[in-house]
Amino acid sequence: MPASKRVAVVGVGTMGSQAAWRLAARGAEVVGYDRFAPGHDRGAAGGETRIFRSAHFEDSRYVPLLQHADTLWERLQEETGRELRRLTGCLLMGPTEHHQMATVLESIAEHGLDHEVLDVDALAKRFPQFRIEDGDAAVLDRHAGFIRPELTIQTAARRAEELGAVIHRYTPVREIVPVANGVEIRTDAGSEHFDTAVVTVGPWVNNLLPDLPWEVDIRRLISAWYVPTTDTWFGEELPAFIRTAPTHCYGLPSPDGVSVKLGLSRALHRPAGDPNHLDRTVEPEELEIFTELIGRHMPDLNPDPVRLSVYMEGYTESSRPLVGPLPGAENVVLLAGFSGHGFKLSPAFGDIAADLALDGTSPRPVDFLSTLDRTEA
Repeated sequence: MPASKRVAVVGVGTMGSQAAWRLAARGAEVVGYDRFAPGHDRGAAGGETRIFRSAHFEDSRYVPLLQHADTLWERLQEETGRELRRLTGCLLMGPTEHHQMATVLESIAEHGLDHEVLDVDALAKRFPQFRIEDGDAAVLDRHAGFIRPELTIQTAARRAEELGAVIHRYTPVREIVPVANGVEIRTDAGSEHFDTAVVTVGPWVNNLLPDLPWEVDIRRLISAWYVPTTDTWFGEELPAFIRTAPTHCYGLPSPDGVSVKLGLSRALHRPAGDPNHLDRTVEPEELEIFTELIGRHMPDLNPDPVRLSVYMEGYTESSRPLVGPLPGAENVVLLAGFSGHGFKLSPAFGDIAADLALDGTSPRPVDFLSTLDRTEA
């Protein structure tokens, strides 16, 4: 039998923990490096919950990847005995004519997804938690719900270790150097040689790879938790929800049944600056947009938050992630810039990273995300 490949996973967070799991499951010799530890709250994966959905309003080409991720979510839960995901549905709301409403219906029709379309009257009756505007409609994605991000990352990393991976915690990588027969990973402790490296460092991608030919815009995002003033939010298991317009926002009832988490889209958040010095203080004026949203669409939430969290996300100009080898360094596989919708897909992208690191190609339909001949048009 040929010797197993040595693969470094640089950054054991959202994507890196899944890549480590999938690589170790295939018998690779995996060594992970993280500047903190899997599941930390200083990067892109905090906030207790993230949305999983089958229908995609950004691009229907993601749906086959979501279906592969769905299978792997089930596998990781079965292998570890942990509930990482709960399917409660996801409600996409907005003006009927909004382009995202059309795109999500196209993806549903193309892939035969389980859903329900609600007009304004049905929406108001079924989900009285939301104030509905004239011209609104909704699509209920039934095979959707929430994911537990911190638990997921720790669980995937631990499963990788059970399968033989070694993870160096609190060990930031200073440099990745392609060499003739592989890759050198340099840390404060020295240099180590690998056949290939998977780079999944999230908000630190520009710091570690300053010559990256694509821009990854790192934004500082806020999650805010609000307590309902009535029992309607928790009378039954309420789905996650997304509103497309006039202000793009999303929300998830907290698993503990106490509060509702709200978040906003990229355009409403400022650049993060140096990810090593993230400003984690939320000023009162930053909450004004949340207050307006609550008053307009969710009047049964107390507009004073009980909890705030700040984290970071990386965006590309096209909002499509960068997936594939670095130009001129085919032994370095990059996953970066997931533009706020990567967590639900993370097991699939971890598996794709394993494909690329071990085989140089993947059977999954990722040509539209590939770094090869990539333009941001």
